[in-house]
Amino acid sequence: MTDWTLPAHRHLEALGISWERRVFPDSTPKGAASVAHALGYRESQMVKTLIFQSGTGERALIAVGGDRNVISGKLKKAMGNRNIRLASPEAVIEFTGYRIGSIPPFSWQQDGTRTFIDEDLMEEPILGVGAGVWGEEILITPANLVRAANGIVVNLTRRDA
Repeated sequence: MTDWTLPAHRHLEALGISWERRVFPDSTPKGAASVAHALGYRESQMVKTLIFQSGTGERALIAVGGDRNVISGKLKKAMGNRNIRLASPEAVIEFTGYRIGSIPPFSWQQDGTRTFIDEDLMEEPILGVGAGVWGEEILITPANLVRAANGIVVNLTRRDA
């Protein structure tokens, strides 16, 4: 038997957090919609992990449903900085150790790294998050995602709230 455990798996195990492993073909096109289709879930349940950086140099992980887009003003308010932008692919690798497409929302953060989780994710019964390798997905409850990522739950995607 081969050892398929990844750092994200070991992180969850160390915290005693329950989760399930799901695998999809690594030939699956990139994107949350494709992963949702491959695994039989709604796109809103597949979490996009984005890395944003501020003018002060802070980099933060932002987790939103695969069918959602971050509202800039909401993220600026959450981060406390008016100068934010999506990190470049090179900066993402340097910061996380992972390529865009399967960044786990936990296990790699350095002390002081903030993780913002869109509050709409809290309404889902189960979420799928990247495990660090394309083709590997972790199913986890919203509450366990917040715990594993030491996440800050905030509205990032709804204008009316």
